[in-house]
Amino acid sequence: MTDEYDADVLYPNATDGADDADGADGADDGGDVSRRSLLAGSATAGALAMAGCLGDSEGDDGSGEETVYVFNTADKSVSVIDAATDELVTTQYLGATASFPANQYVSDYTTGPGDPVWLNVDQGVRAVDAETLSELASLETGSGANWQEVTPDGETLVVSAREPVHKLFKLDADPESDSFGEVLAEIDRSDEAGRGDKEGPGPCDVTIHPDGQYAYVPDIFADKLSVIDVASFEIVEQVPVEPATDADAVAPWMDTASPDGETLLVENNEGDHGTESIWDVSDPAAPEEVTRLTADDDLGALPLTSEIGPDSKTGYVFTANSKDVTVLDLEANEVVDRIDLGGKAFVGTWDPNHEKLYVPVQTSDEVKVIDHAAGEVTATIGVGSKPYGATTGLVRPVGDTANNFLATAASLGIELSESGTSYCIGECACGHQW
Repeated sequence: MTDEYDADVLYPNATDGADDADGADGADDGGDVSRRSLLAGSATAGALAMAGCLGDSEGDDGSGEETVYVFNTADKSVSVIDAATDELVTTQYLGATASFPANQYVSDYTTGPGDPVWLNVDQGVRAVDAETLSELASLETGSGANWQEVTPDGETLVVSAREPVHKLFKLDADPESDSFGEVLAEIDRSDEAGRGDKEGPGPCDVTIHPDGQYAYVPDIFADKLSVIDVASFEIVEQVPVEPATDADAVAPWMDTASPDGETLLVENNEGDHGTESIWDVSDPAAPEEVTRLTADDDLGALPLTSEIGPDSKTGYVFTANSKDVTVLDLEANEVVDRIDLGGKAFVGTWDPNHEKLYVPVQTSDEVKVIDHAAGEVTATIGVGSKPYGATTGLVRPVGDTANNFLATAASLGIELSESGTSYCIGECACGHQW
């Protein structure tokens, strides 16, 4: 893995407003919880309100509506898709954008007004109300590179914060709890060795086993997979991985656990192409790598994230540099198809019924819908500018005249707010330059 490749992929915004390592923009060493309006501090939004542009909400409670949320990084808007009809409902101005929102079990707990959608925003993570899109809680981790996932019961959020803090956080994610949004525990990993001059292991993504007991964190700077006991919030196992190519490091960065709890997919920034690892997690506390797929196995280029089908037999790996999705047979442990997307996509999310995979194609401002049963793209939906992250739920955001207006203004290039950015703006992957 060359230094140039490392810089281009890990730190896409190195010259585009990257914050300082000492925690610029009010971030410190992590752990501060705040509650504030998403539009607070936006002079433009205030001016629009004074001018009478802010309207009342339109429509009724959107509970029970199969919904996909797509976050558009260029204009800080969210496009709302009806998952039953595969039609765009609206694009609302959010004032924030997320590249990796929690999406693994979200349709199990995002079912009504007041339920949270968890996003990685600014120097930490943020929860917004699934119906109103207003902020419920936020955590500043001290890092610009954050991932989060919620346990299947919807009660706990696990956050992985990469450099410079190298920390894991456990938050109360139950909106009915008096301590909702507060940090319950944390693991400081800054004393763990990193590769070369890396000061720390670089915890990247986090996925949670369907039993809710264990979380898996790939350590990109330490070439290992860490297993976290969610209840005690302790590291119970760390499995080192060795290169399967002529690269000098595996650099595991993203992962996904299967619904049946038997398989874990891990994407590796290994070499100039990337590799994909298939792990056996039938013993959740002791994962074992079974297969490493490479370019020689017809794996697409730059495997970044993945999703696993409802039957746990099919893996979908988003391979951005080959502008496709690599399809895996998880019983044979091999590549069986490559689905052309016509552009670069980095993530995807399932509909609430786990039948269709929604894939934001960042370079064409659209979402491709892959029908799992058919094994092909069955719909294309136009969305906002530079869509990246996506998640789902059973709550339809209520239409708002003001946000519709702001979304239009943002799409025209009007800067409405300097805050609320994800580190993923434009083409990016796993990190933020410090």
